[in-house]
Amino acid sequence: MKVEIWSEVTCPWCGLGNYRLERAVERFEHRDEVEVVHHSFPLSSSFPEGRTFSVREALLRQHGVSGSQAEASTRRIEALAAGEGLSPYQVLDNVAGNTDLTHEFLAHASAQGRNREAWAAIFRTYFGKAEPVFSLGDLLGLSDELGLDREQTRQALTDHRYRRRVGDDAARARRLGARGAPFIVIEGRYGVPGAQDGDSLLEVLRKAWDETHPLALTPDAGDAPACGPDGCALPERG
Repeated sequence: MKVEIWSEVTCPWCGLGNYRLERAVERFEHRDEVEVVHHSFPLSSSFPEGRTFSVREALLRQHGVSGSQAEASTRRIEALAAGEGLSPYQVLDNVAGNTDLTHEFLAHASAQGRNREAWAAIFRTYFGKAEPVFSLGDLLGLSDELGLDREQTRQALTDHRYRRRVGDDAARARRLGARGAPFIVIEGRYGVPGAQDGDSLLEVLRKAWDETHPLALTPDAGDAPACGPDGCALPERG
């Protein structure tokens, strides 16, 4: 069963949503048959490249949120993450920036078969360590961590080889109904917006599984009871 999730690297709800999805899959009875695929949904292209800002400044620039409102909203997410075992999870005391190159790096890593590992490394580095993930240098360090070829990665990012793929990823999400991130699609049937709680995600996983894996009946049941719309009856005997 295929589960797709679209995220923005610096979106705190995306990092938390990814964690909740991973935990829900771990609890799912058929977890060994689930393929989780990450996609890009960039939301910070308006930021100038090559610069970083405090999260406080970014919230003011993008959403007009400042002061006590920014403090309350970000600390709430940090508290939710800590309550679910995701700690440290640093949101407010962090930096933000243009993530276009970061998404190109993630597309490159995905093309090398490291989709889940690359997204996990990005979230762990950004929210867990509060380290930047925006520049070529930042991303080459992550390529080393993931075991990717450094020079191939440098060339792919310098040539912007995956820029179109990133754009196509985001466009597909919008066609499927996404208006923001995170956005999850389960088995092409259910679109789940936002960072839903683990129990809700587990329920949708089970529903999608049941709909796509109908119960198979034994061809010849012999003298097994036969059941119809009004109940069950034992077979007639001669």
